[in-house]
Amino acid sequence: MEFIDLAAQQARIKGKIDLRIEGVLKHGSYIMGQEVKELEGTLAAYAGVKFGIGCASGTDALLISLMAFGVGPGDAIFTTPFTFIATAEVISLLGATPVFVDIDPKTFNIDPVQLRQAIEAVGHNDASFYKLPRPAVLMADSRPGLTPKGIICVDLFGLPAKYDSIDGVARDHNLFVIEDAAQSFGAEYKGKKACSLANIACTSFFPAKPLGCYGDGGMCFTNDQNLAKVIRSIGVHGKGNHKYDNIRIGINGRLDTLQAAILMAKMDIFPEEMERRQQVAKRYADLINVFQVQEIPEEVRSAWAQYSLLAKDENQRSLLMDKLKKAGIPTAIYYPKPLHLQAAFAGLRYKRGDFPISEDIASRIFSLPMHPYLSANDQERIVRTLKDGRNQELMEGSRK
Repeated sequence: MEFIDLAAQQARIKGKIDLRIEGVLKHGSYIMGQEVKELEGTLAAYAGVKFGIGCASGTDALLISLMAFGVGPGDAIFTTPFTFIATAEVISLLGATPVFVDIDPKTFNIDPVQLRQAIEAVGHNDASFYKLPRPAVLMADSRPGLTPKGIICVDLFGLPAKYDSIDGVARDHNLFVIEDAAQSFGAEYKGKKACSLANIACTSFFPAKPLGCYGDGGMCFTNDQNLAKVIRSIGVHGKGNHKYDNIRIGINGRLDTLQAAILMAKMDIFPEEMERRQQVAKRYADLINVFQVQEIPEEVRSAWAQYSLLAKDENQRSLLMDKLKKAGIPTAIYYPKPLHLQAAFAGLRYKRGDFPISEDIASRIFSLPMHPYLSANDQERIVRTLKDGRNQELMEGSRK
């Protein structure tokens, strides 16, 4: 059994992929070829925004977006500690400071109430309002503290964050919002598609994503024409009117033509695959009734990049994952250590206990196989094995 079955998908569309690749090989425009422009238009239309700008990866999409807003030293960018490192890594790369905000225990996404508290704490340079990175507080005696600048919301596991509430907080404090939609392309929030829910949205085409290429790739989305122009310039070495006209500092963040061609072939079946993901998720929900799962609010549709459960504790998680492994069923943990406890962010001097919900979820969460081609029989076997493992754990516990 595969955790994500890319081979089944490829078997369906191999002919289309081969034709698309052959077309690129024929015209030879491997950098910024016509397929890139075609993909940008197709995905922007799908998401319901005016502009899509291809990038070399989802990480580059986030980095370029922050650069487009002029983020730099002294700026505070608010985000969740329960995500992949790329979300916060790009903040630090620009010399800005990630300010972490704990998550909602039901959705696992950033908590808008705590977000407001964290912004006010930075604004007053007062950690009694909310847990802040220690350097921000230490600055108070010698120089001004951090300046609240923006928010990066993560649509974790394909579930859009609470953008109505987050947008209200952002407006109250004059902050920009970036939607980290690396896992949520294809999701919906109150009638709007993911990648249309913030000033800029960023997605990833890493192969395991709901829409993935055969390498690295990403895209920025926006309705702001000026932002789109700046994003496109930054992604091509700060390009101005021509290749050797460099009007700003940029990066080499272009999407490869071959990857764009592959993604166009995959888009032919993407809406159908998104429906299949809903069916797979519903089957899991119908079968699994003894474990807490990510809560999907009304009027929100997840892209189901992952299907995750919460065990009772870390010991039960280990037992269940071992039981599944012995049955030939793969599992994964997203994410075993929250970002505030990662060595890469040790300089922020956060400590264990600062974000208790993220720490608790990280100690208990694990993910099951999830993809559009997962059969009902396989799902029944997965859940049967899970329940057998839980019953075994209960019996062992009763004998102690």
